[in-house]
Amino acid sequence: MNGSTEVIPDALDGERLDRVVALMAEVSRSRACAAIDDGGVSVDGEVSTHRARRVRSGEELWIGDISRQQAEGPLPDPTVVVPVVHADDDVVVVDKPAGLVVHPGSGNETGTMLNGLLAAHPGMQGVGSAVRPGIVHRLDRGTSGLLVVALTQMAYDGLVAQLADRSMGRRYLALAWGRFDEREGVVDAPIGRSPRDRTRMAVVTAGREARTGYEVQRWWAIPEVSLVTCRLETGRTHQIRVHMSAIGHPLVGDGTYGGSRAGLDPGRPFLHAEHLAFDHPTTGERLAFDS
Repeated sequence: MNGSTEVIPDALDGERLDRVVALMAEVSRSRACAAIDDGGVSVDGEVSTHRARRVRSGEELWIGDISRQQAEGPLPDPTVVVPVVHADDDVVVVDKPAGLVVHPGSGNETGTMLNGLLAAHPGMQGVGSAVRPGIVHRLDRGTSGLLVVALTQMAYDGLVAQLADRSMGRRYLALAWGRFDEREGVVDAPIGRSPRDRTRMAVVTAGREARTGYEVQRWWAIPEVSLVTCRLETGRTHQIRVHMSAIGHPLVGDGTYGGSRAGLDPGRPFLHAEHLAFDHPTTGERLAFDS
């Protein structure tokens, strides 16, 4: 049976079922409600179609594969400006500005990068997912830089395979608090949802494998910050932000993970996807982009 099962944490005790599903599945409230109405959610082994049901901590919540459920895809929006650095019949490479949301979700139904791309490339509707067509990987709202989007199903499958076998190259530039003891290293620590706050991620024993390589490029004494390049070996939500915070070097401006401090506040986590490399899914040519 497709889907995932999680235990309701204490932090969500007494919350409505539709809100809990939206948080755990990272979808909009409307998509969560549709999944509940379609019988795609169960609590302690019993299908529940009551959106307003109050869940209890310790209950087992199963959420079906919402991305595979039928849904009306995101609407095209030609008013969204999307900076494109490469486009062909199969892929689009975007240099995303900070503040632009990648795809619709809870609280961001329109005005996203995906809405803008659909206006320029209507044929990508339904590629890979009805809910997030063409989206192979994501950048947080506050993160700027490069990401690739698939325009065809063949391209989508090929790019997803490269993410899985870790042949896609992704390098990020980050400004972190403090001076690192070592010039370079690897953070190897599993990441999952925080048991205290389901809207945040954390290093947890039962989390998914996560590895981030880093190398310090420069260091300043006042304020004490380090410019670091990070390479993703896996692609977990908030991975770099969580890993840097876990080793005592939260990103400058990252209030979610302890990086908001007086004296230096860019208004967002200081994180930029500066390099992207992958094999073109049709031609096999190795493509590389820098920002």
